[in-house]
Parts: sequence; structure tokens; C-alpha cells
Amino acid sequence: MTKEFNTANGHKFLNISWKLLLITFSISLVGVALLYSAANGKMEPWAIKQLYTILFTLPLIILLCLVDTYLIFKYAYVFYFICLFLLVLAEVLGHKAMGAQRWLKLGSLNIQPSEFVKLAIILSLARYFHTLHSNQVSNFKSLIIPIIIFLLPVILILKQPNLGTAAIIIMISAAIFFVSGVKIWKFALVIIAGLGILPVIWQFMHDYQKQRVLTFLDPERDPLGAGYNIIQSKIAIGSGGVLGKGFLQGSQNQLSFLPENQTDFIFTLLAEEFGLVGVAILLIMYFIVSLYCYYISFNCDSHFCRLASVGVATMLFIHVFINIGMISGMLPVVGTPLPFLSYGGSNLIASFLGIGIVLNSQSHKSLKLTKSL
Repeated sequence: MTKEFNTANGHKFLNISWKLLLITFSISLVGVALLYSAANGKMEPWAIKQLYTILFTLPLIILLCLVDTYLIFKYAYVFYFICLFLLVLAEVLGHKAMGAQRWLKLGSLNIQPSEFVKLAIILSLARYFHTLHSNQVSNFKSLIIPIIIFLLPVILILKQPNLGTAAIIIMISAAIFFVSGVKIWKFALVIIAGLGILPVIWQFMHDYQKQRVLTFLDPERDPLGAGYNIIQSKIAIGSGGVLGKGFLQGSQNQLSFLPENQTDFIFTLLAEEFGLVGVAILLIMYFIVSLYCYYISFNCDSHFCRLASVGVATMLFIHVFINIGMISGMLPVVGTPLPFLSYGGSNLIASFLGIGIVLNSQSHKSLKLTKSL
């Protein structure tokens, strides 16, 4: 029995897509280098913590690849309710920073439950739609439960408030709904309804959220206040030119003009120091990661694995799209980190666990799960 178990895990280990893991690991090491630069050539306080988190997470990914997909399928709802409970705790006992109550403080650790709830929603929706027959997907009654699955966390996250994460969850859920076979015209109705209630949403938005939208439309209206981050970000990106100013040579960074250059605006630091060439290389790496995740998803025999992989691929793609659009002034600033690059343990671990889910699907791509447990 032990020999058979070892042989099975050996096959799973060999089936892991090491290329995908290598690319994501490489991006995270670039992040460590940028955090070193953000601290003016020091490992403290960000780079060393990020490196420790990477080293802690990598064994978890490999372990996740070897776990039977059936167990992930079986405990998807359990994971969801744990994350939902943590969101409620964050609302009641959470640590408040930068005007938002998003973190649970456990000693020296700050955990952001909203990062993990994305994965919980992905797995729960994947499991739910896996259990449906194709003729049930178009039934409106069948869509009530999955709508509740993603809407409950969205409501809690909006209360923190965290508009960016709520929007990302809605887009991830929409992608899973679409791949599951939900008709396009139903999406059109939702979009039309969403546009119709925009004035209502505006009335319930916090002042700082309204300020971000107005700043997005015209950053120059408050160049030393709300528009400062975007203006400095654009200056840094433009000053990088084609080849950049060189590692540790970015004047905007070294003179502390760049805002939040270790988190949401870390891409700006990359653009200043490594220029258009560095930006192009990073974007190509992100493109390969997203494309490869989608490729794996559509080569899975299991509907659960396919939907879970699509959800993770969409999560990573949307994060990159919003972050780069945000720091370049094409989208409002909503506090969205760049996967594998931005400083922050919760986002880094959640991103790597997402890759682990995709790799698990890839190593079990011929697996066929039953419609129910």
C-alpha cells in the first residue's frame, strides 16, 4: 500500500508544470528586488519578510499539487464558510489602517481575509456548477445559490470598505458563470441594471471613494492632495524611458516621491528603474502565466477543475489589469496589489495558492469527479 501511494505521488510530482511555477517564482523574486530598492538598498522592512513568505509558501504549493482533487472538491464549502467567518471577524475585531478595516491582527501578523475569500468563492462556485447538469445552468432558480455565494462576501467587503476587491470578486464570478454555460443575455441584463443603479451607488460611496473617482477624471484638480499619487506615478513611469535609470537609481523612488511604492505602486518603481524593456518583460511573464492557466483549464476533463482554473486565471489577470490601469491613470485608484510583486503576505500566499490549485488541476487533468459526494 505504501509503495502504491509513493508511486502515485511520484507520478503527480512529475506531472507538475514546473514551468508555470518557475515563472511565478521568478516574478516574486523580482518583487523582492524591487522591495529592496524601495527601502533604499535595505532588506528591512519589506524584502526580507517577502522572501520568508515565498520560502514558506512554495512547499505548500507542492503539497497542494499532490493532494487528491477530491479533497479540494469535498471541503470547498468548508473553506468558504471559514473565510466568511474571518470576514465577519475582520468587521467586528479587525485592525483599521488607511481608512479601511480589512485586517485581522494575530500577534505580529496581519491577515487580510478578503484575499483568501476570492479562492473560497472560486472553489465553491466551481463545486456548485460541477454538480449541475447542463440543462439546469440556464434555470434562474439554479443561479440563486451561486449568486448568494459571491454576494455575501461582496457585501461584507464593501462594508470594510474595499471597493476594488468587491469589483474583482464580481468579475471572477462572472467569468465562472460564463464558462459554466450561463447565457450571455443574462449578463447583458445585469450590466444594464448595474448602469441603472450607478447614481444610487454613488450616494452610498464613502467620501474617499468619491474623491478617487473625481481624481481619476482630473488628477490636476488636487495635485498636492488626492491627485498626488497618480501625478508622481506618471512622472516616474515617463522618466524611466526605454531602458530605465538602473537598479537603485530611480530618483522618484530614492527621493521618496513615489507613494506606496512597496505595495500598490510597485509597478511604477519597476518602470522607473528598468524602463519600457523591464515593463515589457514583466507583462509578457504575466501574460504567459494567465494564458497557461487558461490553457490548463480547458484541457481538464473535470468540470470542477476547469472552473477552478478559470477562476484563478481570471483573478490573476484582473489584478494585473486593474493595478497597471490604476497606476497609469487609466482607472481610479482602488488599492489593488500586483500579484507576486507587491508587498503583502496575504495577497502573495493567496496568489501562490491559486497557482497551486491550477497545478493540482493540471496534474489531475484526466480525473472525472461525480456530480455529487
